[in-house]
Amino acid sequence: MNLQKHCLVILLFATMVAVGSASAASCSNATLKGVWGFTFSGIGGDGTPRAIVGQATADGAGNLSGTLTKSKDGTIVTGTFTGTYSVAKNCTGSLTVTDQDGEVRDANFVFDNSKKGFQTIQTDSGRVISGFGLAQGAGTCGLTGKAATFALNLTGSDNGYGPVAFVGQVILDGKGNVSGSRTASVDGTILTGSISGTYTENANCTGSAQVTPEGGSTNNFNFVVVNGGKESLLIQTDNGSIVSGNMQQ
Repeated sequence: MNLQKHCLVILLFATMVAVGSASAASCSNATLKGVWGFTFSGIGGDGTPRAIVGQATADGAGNLSGTLTKSKDGTIVTGTFTGTYSVAKNCTGSLTVTDQDGEVRDANFVFDNSKKGFQTIQTDSGRVISGFGLAQGAGTCGLTGKAATFALNLTGSDNGYGPVAFVGQVILDGKGNVSGSRTASVDGTILTGSISGTYTENANCTGSAQVTPEGGSTNNFNFVVVNGGKESLLIQTDNGSIVSGNMQQ
C-alpha cells in the first residue's frame, strides 16, 4: 500500500470513529420525562392471554404514574399505577410499578435512536409479555373539528369467536363521528364492509370509541393518542375480548 492510500485509510477510520463517538447513545432519567402511551400483550402468570394499553407520565427524576386498561383473559380492568424507573447512559432502563390493587410489576426497556419510543419486556418470572411505548409528542387532543384518516391494525382473540384480526381505514371527523371500512379475519372467516360509530377524545390524549361494523355488533375501545396525534394505541373493552393494536396516519 503506497503512502497516499495508507493516509486515506487512516483518515477514513478516524472519520468513522468520530462519527461513532458523536452519535453514541447518551441517556438519563430525563430522557423519559413527559407523557407516553404504551401497549403490552402476551401471557400472564396464570397462563392466560393479556392485552394492556395505557398512558404514563414520567417526571424526569425517576418517578412515574399513569392509567391503564387491561384485558385479563377477557376480563376488562381499568386502573392506575405509580412507580419508579432508572435509565442508563446507554439508553437501556428498568422500572417497577405498583397498581391500585397493590400488585407489583417489573420491566426492562430500550429507547430507539430517536428517543421518542421504546421497546419493553416484563421481567417478572412466569410471564411472557412484551410491548412498546411512544411519546405523546406535541399536538392538541380533543374534538378539534379537524378530520383525519388512519390505517388500523388489531389482533387478538375473542372468547366467543377464537382468534381475530382486523385491518381497516378509520376516518375521524373531529366532531365525534367514525366512518370507514374494514377487513376482518374471524377464526379464519374473512369479512369485509363499512364501519360507523362515535368517539370521544379528551384533552389529556386519552379517549374511547364505539364502532359498529357492517352487519355486526358494536365494539368498544379505549385509546391513547401518541406521536403528536398521528397515531393511537387501542384496546377493545368488551368482556371476552383480548384485542389490541394501533392506528396510524
